[in-house]
Amino acid sequence: MDISIVVPLFNEEESLPELTAWIRKVMQESNFSYEIILVDDGSNDGSWQVIEKLKADHTEIKGIKFRRNYGKSAALNVGFTAAEGDVVITMDADLQDSPDEIPVLYQRITAEKLDLISGWKRKRYDPISKTLPTKLFNAATRSMSGIHNLHDFNCGLKAYRKAVVKNIEVYGEMHRYIPVIAKWAGFSKIEEQVVEHRARKYGTTKFGMSRFINGFLDLMSIFFVGKFGKRPMHFFGTMGVLSFFFGTVMALWIIGEKLYHIAKGTLYRDVTDQPLFYIALVAVIVGTQLFLTGFVAELVSRSSSNRNNYQIEKEL
Repeated sequence: MDISIVVPLFNEEESLPELTAWIRKVMQESNFSYEIILVDDGSNDGSWQVIEKLKADHTEIKGIKFRRNYGKSAALNVGFTAAEGDVVITMDADLQDSPDEIPVLYQRITAEKLDLISGWKRKRYDPISKTLPTKLFNAATRSMSGIHNLHDFNCGLKAYRKAVVKNIEVYGEMHRYIPVIAKWAGFSKIEEQVVEHRARKYGTTKFGMSRFINGFLDLMSIFFVGKFGKRPMHFFGTMGVLSFFFGTVMALWIIGEKLYHIAKGTLYRDVTDQPLFYIALVAVIVGTQLFLTGFVAELVSRSSSNRNNYQIEKEL
């Protein structure tokens, strides 16, 4: 199979018939063998009924329905598991991504032997309250990840070589940073493609202002996991040893100073009367805790079997 198109969706019953018809038209014109995987992320409208009808009329359509809303990352992860195409395309269900971009993305992946192509909606139809924070996040992500050739990490329209989606894990709300996850997994051939951004035709956006806070926290998380996920002791252990070392040095200094004054027969305040003593004590305790945290994190990082277990209610 040439292409798998993974479409995560939540309450998009109005757009699904138009989107799938558009995709089928593009695929048939280009003579691709393909499948369309519609992942219903716990919609509470008639989206699943629409998917069932589309599946009955078109065998290339597959449907997966979550029992409840897990989020876009969960939907993508399950879609990646089900995908069988040599190239996997992801796109949003709200018709703001154009299926006409698919042939170019496929050709670039195969001809240039790329791992991932991320879309860049250079001209956007979003308010400044959305575009400005997005630019700040993208700038921060470029700086922290070292992927300097991408302008938009969170664009829903992306193309992947099959090996990429079968070897990465998307969880939580990490869909914003899939290029970073792919890079940490060893897939470094990442490029960008300018794509069309269309104004929303049906419904309203499903993302509120909380996504910006979550985006910052996810950026911190993906940076830490990518850098220290397989070796957490290197982070916590280093911080713990440094804290313990400076605390011990301060404590020895205070004790040595006290012994010096005792030897000279001069009066000197008690060790416990000095603020520096308590700072040293806290540093030693914190250092010990950080070291133990690193040890426990090493044990936890070796097995996390339930992180991507999602309850799937139906499959077609």
